[in-house]
This record gives sequence, C-alpha cells and structure tokens, in this order.
Amino acid sequence: MRVFVTGASGWIGSAVVPELIGAGHQVVGLARSDDSAAALTAAGAEVRRGTLDDLDGLRSAAAASDGVIHLAFKHDLAFSGGFQDATEADRRAIETFGDALAGSGRPLVIAAGTLGLAPGRVATEADGTSDDPTSLGAGRHANAQLTLSFASRDIRSSVVRLAPTVHGDGDNGFMAALVGIARARGVSGYIGDGTNRWPAVHRLDAARVIRLAVEKAPAGSVLHATAEEGVPIRDIAEVIGRHLGVPVASVSPEDSAEHFTWLAGFLASDSPASSALTRELLGWRPTHPGLVDDLDKGHYFRTPTAP
Repeated sequence: MRVFVTGASGWIGSAVVPELIGAGHQVVGLARSDDSAAALTAAGAEVRRGTLDDLDGLRSAAAASDGVIHLAFKHDLAFSGGFQDATEADRRAIETFGDALAGSGRPLVIAAGTLGLAPGRVATEADGTSDDPTSLGAGRHANAQLTLSFASRDIRSSVVRLAPTVHGDGDNGFMAALVGIARARGVSGYIGDGTNRWPAVHRLDAARVIRLAVEKAPAGSVLHATAEEGVPIRDIAEVIGRHLGVPVASVSPEDSAEHFTWLAGFLASDSPASSALTRELLGWRPTHPGLVDDLDKGHYFRTPTAP
C-alpha cells in the first residue's frame, strides 16, 4: 500500500513510519519543516511538504494514496489555550480526507485517546466519551465520531484510541513531566492513596496497532492501543522516587493542583482501559516492556547535558 501519514515525524508517527515500511508499504509523510522532511527521508519515506491548513495539499495526497493515517494535531495551539482552534483544524483535515476517499473503500485511520472514557471502571472499545459540548475533549470526540461515520461513504474508517502514556526512550509526555515535577519538588508524589490506574502502551506496540488498523480494521472500528489496562499511580511514583533518590509521598487532593500544576487533573483520574476486543480483531499482541519496566530502564531520568 501507498500510505499518506500526517504527523509522520512526531513521537508516534516516527515509529509508525518504519513499522509500515518494514511491512512492505510505501510511506508519504507530511512535513512542515526542513527537520521533519530530513527525518522522513532518512527513514525511507517520501516527503510531502505542507501543513494541516493546506487542505488542497491534503486532498491531493489522500487521493493519490491507498490509505491515510492521520496523527497530526496542532498541540502548540492546544497547549497555548487554543484547543478549539486546534480541534477545528483537525476537523477540517478529517473532512478533507473523507471527501478524497469517499466511495473508494480505502482506509482512513485517526488517533484519539482513552483517558476519561469510563472513570472508575475498565473502559472498552464499545464505550463512548462524553457528549457534553462544554467538556475539553468534546471537539476531538466529535471528530472521532465524524471519522467513524465515513463507513457509510464506503471508507474503511477506524479510530485508534491511544493510552495517555505512549512510553519509550525519548518520550516527553506525561511521564517525563511527572519525573520533572518530582525532581523539582524533591518528592515523588501521588494523589490520595495512589490506587487510581493509568493505561499505558509502548510506542512500538502502538505503532503496530496503527499499522494493523490501516491494513485490515473493518469500517467503523474503534480500537484501543493499551498494552496495560491500568498501572497504579503509586507504583509509578515509587519507581520515580527510587531512581531520583527522593521520598515517595501522598499529596492530598486539595493540594494536588499546587503540587502537580497542569498535570493534577489528569493524574487524579482513574481511567483503566481494555484492549481485549482490539487484540481479538487484529491479532495484536504487545511485545515491548510495560511502563514500570520501561521506567526502570533509566532513560526517563537522564539529566540534560550542558551545551
């Protein structure tokens, strides 16, 4: 297959590209910078220069492909407070892909998340997210639903919900932030009793789910890339404390916002998520280290080197 990939040089996309190429596919990656283009070329992919706002370019690239994997998202806008603008740009891109692929039976795979699907119990692929239009994730949920609706337009559409931590060497996400907070505070904290659960998947295992989705997921599929249903936050804090040589301690819910800043709301969530249906449907089996084992490898604890 000739697969067009947005976000191809990002944290997950840069694992998906070699996964696809290793399985015999051709990859065309969207690149908005010279560095991204160079990374894609070095990985063996063809480069398509452009951005998510270049809808004519997205349409042309999708039409010339045998399938599309859409991983890009304007995180710079999202973290600066422009989350609505970022989700609207995402929706326009998805609509463009839908128009380009309609009637073809070709696959469109997009990324979503499992966090907050079913607080307090194990979420499955059959669970939806809140339809509350005031919730932070409402826009992305609507975009996922739009993608799934493309099945009625003869598009083999699927949504891969990723664990909130897609871990591995080079991860700068939630776990890296938690390590940074523990290092700065001199204590590795968890909220309350720390029994709330955090789903996780190794980056290379997540890449395999995405490759299998573009190859064979049925139209309208919701898939979960979660290798571990939920790792207790206290277990994570204990590994971090051991590696940094700092005490491990509970932080009260009342003090969590001050201690963990922007991470507090996410860290307090108990959001385990199963991938049993995905494993059965795609024949996917995670083979890479779990989150605690990956933390124990030490790469999250490297200190920045002086220039």
